[in-house]
Amino acid sequence: MSAQNNPLKENPAQNKNGRAGWFQTSSADCADVRKANGSPWRLVLLGAPGVGKGTQADLLDQRLHACHLSTGDLFRAASKQKECDQSPAMKAAMDHMRRGELVPDATVWEMVRERTDCIRCSSGFVLDGFPRTLGQAESLKQLMESEKIPLSAVVNYELPLAEIVARLSGRRTCEKCKAVYHVTGQPPKVEGVCDRCGGRLFQREDDRPESITVRMAAYERSTAPLIQFYKSLGLLVSITATGSPDEICARTISALETRTKIAV
Repeated sequence: MSAQNNPLKENPAQNKNGRAGWFQTSSADCADVRKANGSPWRLVLLGAPGVGKGTQADLLDQRLHACHLSTGDLFRAASKQKECDQSPAMKAAMDHMRRGELVPDATVWEMVRERTDCIRCSSGFVLDGFPRTLGQAESLKQLMESEKIPLSAVVNYELPLAEIVARLSGRRTCEKCKAVYHVTGQPPKVEGVCDRCGGRLFQREDDRPESITVRMAAYERSTAPLIQFYKSLGLLVSITATGSPDEICARTISALETRTKIAV
């Protein structure tokens, strides 16, 4: 596959696609950067807390020039909107969150389904944070089949539990601006003090080792069927999430390129 026709080759002159539609339940004004570069990539990213999945989504977004569609960003955007601007699914999700409840699969799915135009985007997408359960995966499969849109691959980032605990338990968050540091990987200039605003750094309860172990057990229970589902469909690409973010991204792109050559 030549660089001219390979959608995995980075083109710095092309801008990242906008994601307005992902937040506003309307079609985003994405630049159609794929027409000259071959078929779009439509990826789902899986990975436990702490593997750096969000970072990889951003890096893949830059290199593939596809839309980074993050359900985490979607929930955060919904929480900042006025109630009159929220869709019915957003309002339902916010009600659950205000009560301290998990947002049900059906509500999460409705929020995604409201944004079908983003799933149809001719530039492709990197879907981060969805699906999280087998039910959500089956709903997404049915939608994409009805729209005649093929899913390119499902990238599963893997990391040993001990390393995940080390990564998360070393995180410190600013109580004022919410900036995140790491005691060894990205320490502040002054211990316990935020470089940006001078706020106090603290360890979140869910970043304590005992909490991480509980979170990981819950993740494994919900994700094991999901991984098997995509493996049975021949879509799963497993990536070891060790090394720097750029190294992991390069490993991911190499695996995707290999998959493309095999498919061809």
